[in-house]
Amino acid sequence: MLTNMYYYVKSLQYPINIRNRNPKLAKVIISQYGGPDGELAASLRYLSQRFGMPDKKSKAILNDIGTEELAHLEMVGTLVHQLTDGASPEEMEAAGLAPYYTDHGWGVYPQAAAGFPFNAVTLAVKGDPIADLTEDLAAEQKARATYEKLIDLCKDDRDVVDVLKYLREREVVHFQRFGEALNGVQEKLYQRNLYLTGGNNNNCGCNN
Repeated sequence: MLTNMYYYVKSLQYPINIRNRNPKLAKVIISQYGGPDGELAASLRYLSQRFGMPDKKSKAILNDIGTEELAHLEMVGTLVHQLTDGASPEEMEAAGLAPYYTDHGWGVYPQAAAGFPFNAVTLAVKGDPIADLTEDLAAEQKARATYEKLIDLCKDDRDVVDVLKYLREREVVHFQRFGEALNGVQEKLYQRNLYLTGGNNNNCGCNN
């Protein structure tokens, strides 16, 4: 049974202080808020997958990283908010955000850079620990690649780039931790006394 309790610390994991308003940057950065490889999808994916993990260590890793992704969601939302704070409707339109402004004003809404709203199909919860952890390894690499593309687009604004570099590095750390979890789960599943017998030998129903 999971007995974790969340505590909200009223400070960002990494400080954000954007001095130059730039809705154009907000338009692309928002993809890491609600896009297919963004922080909302990551947090919900990992916090959902943890229930299907076969041991306490893998559950804890998914719980820890899923919780940290919620903190990263707050950071990306803060970036979008500060980059658009005080922008006029004309500035929003010039940045290509007229449709967004029409529907959401200056609010922070989960969508991809292309304008598609968040879709839960991106969560990829299979209920098989090997499949789920392999998916998580790929997800962290896709998030890293997205942050690197954003850094290329935002390279003229040091305030933004510093935050994006921090988030990129955390994706690298998460990838390493998921690798540890996958190795541990594979070792556990390959133990002879944990194989299921009969017609349900799917390597994902072992006990703690």
